Amino acid sequence: MDRFTNISNTQLTVLIDEWVKGERDRAIMKRRLIDRIRLEPLAEEFELSVRHIATIVQKNIRIIAEKT
Repeated sequence: MDRFTNISNTQLTVLIDEWVKGERDRAIMKRRLIDRIRLEPLAEEFELSVRHIATIVQKNIRIIAEKT
């Protein structure tokens, strides 16, 4: 997540909206990268396991990082 500290929230939102597939995954990524919510609260919020949230976040961070 530290690699995105020099990117504005507006830019992050555009990247997430453009490159992250699926409404749920976009919402998770925005909560993680923009709101800085930890994995455990995200898992509770989206009713998924922490492991599943971590997988979604890692996959999409790789995708977003390629585009920056």
